[in-house]
Amino acid sequence: MDKYLIEAAEGNQEAFSHLFYAYKDKVYTVALRLTEASVLAEEVVQEVFIKLWVNREALAEVRSFDDYLFIVTRNYVFAAMKKIAHRQRTEVSWRDIAPTSENLTENTLLNQEYEVVLQNAIAQLSPQQRQVYLLSRDQNLKRDEIAQMLNVSPETVKTHQARALQSIRSYCAAQLGMKLPLGLLLLAGIF
Repeated sequence: MDKYLIEAAEGNQEAFSHLFYAYKDKVYTVALRLTEASVLAEEVVQEVFIKLWVNREALAEVRSFDDYLFIVTRNYVFAAMKKIAHRQRTEVSWRDIAPTSENLTENTLLNQEYEVVLQNAIAQLSPQQRQVYLLSRDQNLKRDEIAQMLNVSPETVKTHQARALQSIRSYCAAQLGMKLPLGLLLLAGIF
């Protein structure tokens, strides 16, 4: 298996494909045991192997691929569950503070507009800022974890995070003006 790890670390897609087919069922089993949801377990398999491919250079240093894969899978599942729990808490909090409206269609359209603007704001970030922002927000990684993953200092990560948030705030304010309630920005973690 070491041969495949080294070749995959060098970017050999065939070697990585071999690792995928050899280990996808193990990842699925661990994910299913932790999540008790087959759809989520399938998503975990995809995301774990995407993460492995993106960070494939690290595979050459792995001593026990079984242990490494278990840890990556477990961490991804916990981060995903944490994100889901956070999203549910945010939705409940938002419902508690948001004014009730008779016009659900208008609210739905506004939420879609907010989401599009937020995604556009993220898309316009520099590649480094976007990567740091997404690792922090989507995968709930801590500054030190991001720094280690990207092989940069935690201070560099902090700078990228601060600049990304400032850029997103400015972009959203310019695009939406006063249409976006401050409470929604606070809940989204933008302010």
